[in-house]
Amino acid sequence: MIQNHLPRLALSFAAALACSLGGCARQLSPPVSQDPQVLSAGVAAGPVKAPQTVMVSPSVAVSSDIADACKLEIENADRAPKFAFDQSALAFADGLALTKIGACLTTGPLAGHSVELVGRADPRGKRAYNIALGERRASSVHEALTMLGVESARIVDTSRGEMDATGTDEGSWRRDRRVDIVLR
Repeated sequence: MIQNHLPRLALSFAAALACSLGGCARQLSPPVSQDPQVLSAGVAAGPVKAPQTVMVSPSVAVSSDIADACKLEIENADRAPKFAFDQSALAFADGLALTKIGACLTTGPLAGHSVELVGRADPRGKRAYNIALGERRASSVHEALTMLGVESARIVDTSRGEMDATGTDEGSWRRDRRVDIVLR
C-alpha cells in the first residue's frame, strides 16, 4: 500500500527538507530515549562497539541487516559526503534513501520492527556540543521517518557525538558526521 504513496511521500519529504534547509520558524526538540542503556541526555552509555554499517545516502548509514532486508543500494562510504560541518539538515539524496527505509519499516520486510538512530560527529568541538549535534542529526532522521509513516514509538534517538570518531583530517572527518540506523 505504501508503494502507491511513495511519490507523494517523497514529495512531502522534499517539502519538509526544503523547510529545514530554508530555516522554518519552529524547532523540534529531540525525543528522549526510554532505553535504560541510554542516559537521560540521550547519550548511549559506556563504550559501544559501532555496528557494521553501510552508507545508503550522503548522511545516513544503515546496519547491514537493514540494507539486506530492504534491498538498499549501497554507496561507497569513503566517497559519500556526510552532514556538513556543524549542520544537521538532511540532503535531498537522504530523503530518497529514507523513503525506501520508511517503506521497508511500514509495509516491507521490516514492518513492525524498531530502529535506533545513532547521531555522530567528528572530533572537533567540545564533547557536550558534539553530543547535542549528534542528537540534532538523529532528530532530523527521526522526523523524516515519522513523516514517512514509521511510528515515532518504534524509533529511539541516541547520540555518540565524537566518541567513536576515527577521522584525522577533513576527508576522514566527513565519514564521522552521520546517523546510523540499526535494528533494535
